[in-house]
Amino acid sequence: MGTLRFGLRLVQHLAPPRDLVRYATLAEAAGFDQVWFSHDPFLQHAWALASAAAEHTRRVGIGVLGTNPYTLDPCEIAAWAATLDELSEGRALLGLGLHTGEMVEWVGHNAWDVIPRTREAVALVRRLWGGEVVANEEPNFPWRWPLDWTPQAYLRFSPRRGRIPVYVCAFGDEYLGLAGEIGEGALPMITPPESAALMVERVRAGARAVGRDPGEIDIAGCAWLSLAESAEAAGERLRPLVAYFGPYLEEPALATMGLGQGDFAPLKRLTDANRPAKAAAAVTPAMLRLGIVGTPEDVVRAIERLVADGITQINLGGPLGPDPEAAIRLMGERVIPRFRSA
Repeated sequence: MGTLRFGLRLVQHLAPPRDLVRYATLAEAAGFDQVWFSHDPFLQHAWALASAAAEHTRRVGIGVLGTNPYTLDPCEIAAWAATLDELSEGRALLGLGLHTGEMVEWVGHNAWDVIPRTREAVALVRRLWGGEVVANEEPNFPWRWPLDWTPQAYLRFSPRRGRIPVYVCAFGDEYLGLAGEIGEGALPMITPPESAALMVERVRAGARAVGRDPGEIDIAGCAWLSLAESAEAAGERLRPLVAYFGPYLEEPALATMGLGQGDFAPLKRLTDANRPAKAAAAVTPAMLRLGIVGTPEDVVRAIERLVADGITQINLGGPLGPDPEAAIRLMGERVIPRFRSA
């Protein structure tokens, strides 16, 4: 893939919408290559945030990750991504898939068929971008017509690009293998960073299975970041995130750092009892290793290890740091240049 890429994930709990758009402009100035917004049910809509960011930036790629094929039909996904591509003058990215099945279950969907459903959705959006009138006999999106009807499933405008980069959001062996099989990129969670080699191999195995060159795929490892001049302050800022999400992480990923879901059970009980401060206080130093935490020098060392494990894009999200704006600036001043000059 060449030069290491840097992506920034801006999640809605980080700041109000206008501030998130401003963070996107700061990320562009800091040298990030991509800015992503997370698409989660019941949060402020990532498509609107991405569109606003596209209007306030000029270089950086703009994408939405977690665009799922359950609450969204491929016709909507294709039209939205193509519209963003026009607004951004060819900088749109699509992160299609799931990092967990639980969120779509909130609204009555069972994600047992997520792999064939994602495969089918990716194929349909690409066909629409390519200008096809699409008839589809597959089970998840049966776009069919009676014999006396004229097919109508096509975009009523010409996309700027016939193929927008699709990054598959995925988890588990088979799903990450699908990312390697069909995606321009993959967006695996690397929480903890020690799990990166495991995630990379899953993606590469999927590519090899269909005869693709694994080196063609941008493996954008999604890590949590908490960066500050003070390592202690950075660690404190990450605690609430670890306490809330730690219990939901994959057992094989946790095992790479010597932990398991059972270690997080007490934290989940506290969170479920609406005692988030107690849960955060119960996070151990070992659990803080779920993210990339510390000073700029600590972050550089962590990223060097991820590059050695095969990650081709460092995709940073989470709290970013006690001061998100300062963290973005520190990335631009003292972290990203270390890899650009290498």
